[in-house]
Amino acid sequence: MFNFFSKKHFLIDHLEGFIDIHNHILPGIDDGAKTVEDSIELIKGFNEFGVNDFICTPHIMENYYPNNPSTIQSSLSLLKNALKMNNLEHINIEAAAEHMIDSGFETILNEHKVMPLAKSYLLIEMSYLQASINFDSAVQKIKTNGLFPILAHPERYMYLHNKMDKYKHFKTDGVLLQLNLLSLGDYYGSEVQKVANWLLKNNLIDFAASDVHKTSQLNTLKKISIKEKTLMLIKPIIEKTIYNFR
Repeated sequence: MFNFFSKKHFLIDHLEGFIDIHNHILPGIDDGAKTVEDSIELIKGFNEFGVNDFICTPHIMENYYPNNPSTIQSSLSLLKNALKMNNLEHINIEAAAEHMIDSGFETILNEHKVMPLAKSYLLIEMSYLQASINFDSAVQKIKTNGLFPILAHPERYMYLHNKMDKYKHFKTDGVLLQLNLLSLGDYYGSEVQKVANWLLKNNLIDFAASDVHKTSQLNTLKKISIKEKTLMLIKPIIEKTIYNFR
């Protein structure tokens, strides 16, 4: 007997008009696109399945990617000029940042050198090796500054996988959660995929994004197929992302 929920869908078939709020397509600024040509190739790849709106989020990470509003805006200007030269004026591109919660974070927050999304959301992350010891205090200071913290890719922090209640604590504490679309496949491994689906089922995810750094990741995204029941869970998240960042 045919099972309605067994049908599979290509994820990208449901991303037309999507606004990608977390990606690394700005050129030469972090571990994402290295050149303008790389950036254009990624943008053209997204364009193939109807994604033309981007909020670029290069890393701000002490000792590794010490970016600031000036370096980020400079890279954005470079890419915007390239879009004109490549007849891609229909692409909408803005810049924010993905902020590592490290020892230097609170300094740049106090100095108003953070780069929010849509003026009021702040994309943050932790190390994949261990949780930031100042995470809770940083979140409180973000909120005190009138910003809404969004934790990037919560499903990828392996040290949280045996502390699932921690995700609920984040939500209680006012932290929004952003899922990586690649996590719906097995790109990061089956354990990450399992946690991603658990977060969706438990209504803990607020937004979704690609977090694409390079063409190989985009090609993987194009191949991801998901079950009907997963599609029913992720579609409202896609729509909420568009609504909040349009």
